[in-house]
Amino acid sequence: MTSKRLHGVIAAIPTPFGADGEPDIDLFVAFASRLLDEGCDGLNVCGTTGEATSMSVAQRKAVMDAAAAALPGSRLMVGTGTSAVADTVELTRYAAELGFAGALLLPPFYYKGVENEGVIAVFEKVANATQDTPIPLYLYNFPALSGVPFTRPLVEAMRSRIPGRIVGLKDSSGDLDYADNMASIESFDVFPSNEAILIDARAGRFAGCISATANLSPRACAAAYREGATRALAIAVEIRRTVSAGPLIPGVKAVVADLMGDPAYRRLLPPLVSLGDEAATSLTQAVSGLIEESKAAV
Repeated sequence: MTSKRLHGVIAAIPTPFGADGEPDIDLFVAFASRLLDEGCDGLNVCGTTGEATSMSVAQRKAVMDAAAAALPGSRLMVGTGTSAVADTVELTRYAAELGFAGALLLPPFYYKGVENEGVIAVFEKVANATQDTPIPLYLYNFPALSGVPFTRPLVEAMRSRIPGRIVGLKDSSGDLDYADNMASIESFDVFPSNEAILIDARAGRFAGCISATANLSPRACAAAYREGATRALAIAVEIRRTVSAGPLIPGVKAVVADLMGDPAYRRLLPPLVSLGDEAATSLTQAVSGLIEESKAAV
């Protein structure tokens, strides 16, 4: 496995799509490069914000190919979890072959009330399939959508059965007590999904954050994590509050389209729906001033 663990400000990057519904690789690479240039320590490719669960395996591989070809693999985490074990194995093996620094896996999320043994069986298959190229595995705890929480007993059982492979967790539950509890596991990196924790992460409480709205405030988030810049962090948190007052992914994409000067970034795959022109304009006007203020604060 890679000796350098992911850390710090990781933007959960959106995936741009063409009018045909296929990933727009040129737009993706342009925005990804900008995020790294502006201070992100890493990118979470093909996550929830990236609409991965709305994409086919082939589409996800196309985005992975583009990321691996244009960006440093040591700074890339990629979502490879699906509801089908074979697809999860295929995507995780592919991520390992491409040199991604980590694979982020949802639990098998269609069936509810699954026993821990069933969840562990999925991860054992993934670990066995990638043992020749042992990519670090990160758990994606998002019980509001997956319906399957990664409890501490489950995680500890998984790490015992699959030694050395499960190195961390992204927590989108919003429960900091849970995140704190998980972060107390030895050699286990926890990334809450809210940039508000970045100064705590700087102090060692967490490994960093993986956030959708870090796409909009990378410089401010980087200043908070690297320098303890409280004013910059406060503005980044306000950007998050403003965007998340509405549908988060459409809102992030609307602001990214404004930042990049290209309305194509607003496109989403069904079932998600883009913000209407009026709502998008209102949001981008509200956020643009905050973004300029955040730049001045670093």
